[in-house]
Amino acid sequence: MVVIPLFINQRGPFNFVLDTGVGLMVITDPTLVDSININNRRTLRMYGMGNDVVFEAYATSSLDILIDRKIKSQDVSAAIFKEDHFGLSNYAGIPIHGLLGYEFFLNLAVKVNFMDSTLTIAKPGKIKPFKRGVILPISIDERKPYFTTKVLLPSGHYGENKFLIDLGAGHPLSIENSQPYIRSHKKMIIANLGVGLTGPVNGYISRISELYIGKYKFKDVITSFPDSNVHTNYIVPRDGSLGMGVLKKFLLVFDYKNQKLYLKPNARFKESFEHDMSGMEYYASGSDYKHIIVSRVELGSAADEAGIEANDEITAINFKGVYNMTIIEIDNLLKSRENRNVLIEIYRNKKFETVVLTLKRRI
Repeated sequence: MVVIPLFINQRGPFNFVLDTGVGLMVITDPTLVDSININNRRTLRMYGMGNDVVFEAYATSSLDILIDRKIKSQDVSAAIFKEDHFGLSNYAGIPIHGLLGYEFFLNLAVKVNFMDSTLTIAKPGKIKPFKRGVILPISIDERKPYFTTKVLLPSGHYGENKFLIDLGAGHPLSIENSQPYIRSHKKMIIANLGVGLTGPVNGYISRISELYIGKYKFKDVITSFPDSNVHTNYIVPRDGSLGMGVLKKFLLVFDYKNQKLYLKPNARFKESFEHDMSGMEYYASGSDYKHIIVSRVELGSAADEAGIEANDEITAINFKGVYNMTIIEIDNLLKSRENRNVLIEIYRNKKFETVVLTLKRRI
């Protein structure tokens, strides 16, 4: 995730995920109601991808936003959850207070450099096209960016699809309503695909044969396929979303005003797409988000064979305490290389135990 600190009504800083998949600014931490002095508010009923459950949020009074003490925006509208439905802090391993999207990108050209973790801001139209890069035409529909491209599924089905460009999504690619095309594919796994507005989104993970972005072609792209019963009645019809797994391979400039996305390959461009090879899902817990708890273990996976179970706490990896590791470091290690042996220290029933986990590519 791209996380930036910002001030709201002269209070903060608060950590917000920069998310092109969000139209309205969303405050996911309900404790901010008191922290930022929101007096006038009305209740909204909302739903999102995940299921049809409706939940409540407040529509806030106009907010003043300050980023890096230089970028100011006034009278910003937002929704603030009455309960935290995302739990993003647990997935990120750091406090996350909300999601910032359209309001940030609307009147700016925003350059995202994943290699040095910087954002560069300019007036729209002031960014020169990259040498040896491409300019991708996009459309801004209902406050979100979309583009149309071609994908080739393992079944041989080849079609043109409209994708949301989602800077807040961790997957490389997600394709909806296409499960019939991958059901016969042998290399697919059942997985929790992420967190929607109303909870976990379940489905399958597999690979597609080809994905085109402008003049660039990617092969064997890891792709999420949400369950067919997932709520997908979007205001803007789409076939899926393009996420960070692909976007991080480029130097990007978003220019909403001129409806363009500038792309230039970076040093990660040729890296292969890899998925977790442990077979366990985990999250960060505790007030400091330094306790790593296993939430699910896939049957027959490397973690299952090593004897790791749900609710185990991972305390060290290769003799390094997880207290000194970030979630991304753990993620990268557990998808690093097939047949790699990883020493996992777990805490269970008030006892510590060390197991050997042999990474196994699942898709």
